[in-house]
Amino acid sequence: MSAPTLGRAPTIDVDPFCDEVLADPIPLQRELRAAGPVVHLSTYDILAFARYEQVHAALVDWQGFQSAAGVGLTNFRTEQPWRPPSLLLEADPPHHDAPRRVLQKILSPRALRSLREKWFADAEELVDEVFGHGPRVVDIDAVTELTEAFPLRVFPDAVGIPQEGRENLLPYGDHLFNTFGPRNHLVEEGEPRAGDLLAWTSRQCRRDVLAPGGFGAEIWSAADRGDILVDQAPLIVRSLLSAGVDTTVHGLSAVLHAFATHPDQWARLRETPAAARVAFDEAVRWESPVQVFFRTATRDIEIGGRTVPEGHKILMFLGAANRDEQHWGAEADRFDLGRDPSGHVGFGMGIHQCVGQHVARLEAEALLTALARRVERLEPTGPPRRHLNNTLRSWESLPLRAHLA
Repeated sequence: MSAPTLGRAPTIDVDPFCDEVLADPIPLQRELRAAGPVVHLSTYDILAFARYEQVHAALVDWQGFQSAAGVGLTNFRTEQPWRPPSLLLEADPPHHDAPRRVLQKILSPRALRSLREKWFADAEELVDEVFGHGPRVVDIDAVTELTEAFPLRVFPDAVGIPQEGRENLLPYGDHLFNTFGPRNHLVEEGEPRAGDLLAWTSRQCRRDVLAPGGFGAEIWSAADRGDILVDQAPLIVRSLLSAGVDTTVHGLSAVLHAFATHPDQWARLRETPAAARVAFDEAVRWESPVQVFFRTATRDIEIGGRTVPEGHKILMFLGAANRDEQHWGAEADRFDLGRDPSGHVGFGMGIHQCVGQHVARLEAEALLTALARRVERLEPTGPPRRHLNNTLRSWESLPLRAHLA
C-alpha cells in the first residue's frame, strides 16, 4: 500500500497567520469550509479542518489526535518549548487525568457559588466607577475600562496572587498564545520580555506566595493530600494564570461588541437579564476568542474522506467551525440570543475542554447583569481596533457610547 499523501486534499496557499487574516479571519474561514472537509495549507504543509463535523471529531478523539506533542505548530517531540508544557492543555491521559480532576473540583459551578455574591458586587462597583452618576451619555473604551478591568479585578484575587505585578498577566498570556503559531513577527516582538514574564508568573505559583483560601492554595492542598504530585502543583497554578485572563477578556469584549452592533439583542437581555450566560456563550460562538488549535495524528487516520498521516500536525479552525452554516443554519454569522449555542467549540470539546469555562461564565454574568441595570443602549463610536495574535481573536480598543437608563 502506498503511503498516505497530502495531495488528496484541496490546497490553499493563504497563510492563516498573516496580519491580514488575523485582522479578519472570516473570509478565509468561508473559503476553507467551501473547499472541503479537509484542506491542505501549503504554507506550512499541514492539513486543516474548518467544518464543524471534522473539528468536533478531532477535538473529542484524544487518542487519534494527541495534544501531548503540543497544541501549537511546534512539535514537542522534536523541539523544546520555551516554557514547561501545560499539564492540562498539552498532556493526554494518564498524565492529564489527576491535574484535571483537581481543577474540575476547584472550579466547578458548585464551588464557585461562594464567589458569586462578591463578583456581582465587584461588577456593580466597577460599572458605577466607569459611568458615575452624572451625564446620561458616556463614551468609553470598553476594553480598557470594562473587559480588561473586571477580570484583572476579580480573577487574580480568586487565584490568590498578590496585587503587585498583575499587569504582567496580559502580556504573558498574549505571548503564550502567539507561540502556538509560527515564529513570525508577533512572536519575535514578544520574545525580549518572555523570560521575565515567565519568571514572574512562575513566582506567583509558589505555595508561600499564594493567599490562603484561593484556587492556588487549594491546588497545593490537593498535593498535600496526594491527589497530585507536589511538583505538579505550581504547573497547575500556572495553567490557571496562563489561560484564565486573556481568553475571558476577549470573550467579554466579544459580547459587548455583539450587543453594540445588535441593539435589538441588548434590549432582549435587559428584558431578561437571566439570559446573560447564554449571551456570553453565543458571543464565544460568534467571535471565538480562541480561533485555532493544533493536534498531532498518532496514526494514519481517515477523516472527511482524507487520510491524515501519522505524526502529522493538523490545524483546527474553531472559529470557522463555530460559524459553519451546515451546523448552525443559514444565519450562523448573526449574534442571536434565541439560539442554543451550547454545542459551540469555543471552549474546546472532550477531555481537553476548557476547565475554567464556568469561571468565565460567572465573570460574564456578573458584568453583563451590572451593565444591563445601568445601560439602556450601547452603540459604537468608531471602528474597533484588533490586537493581532496567532491564536486569539483579540481586541486593543472597543470605543462605545453608553446611553444610561
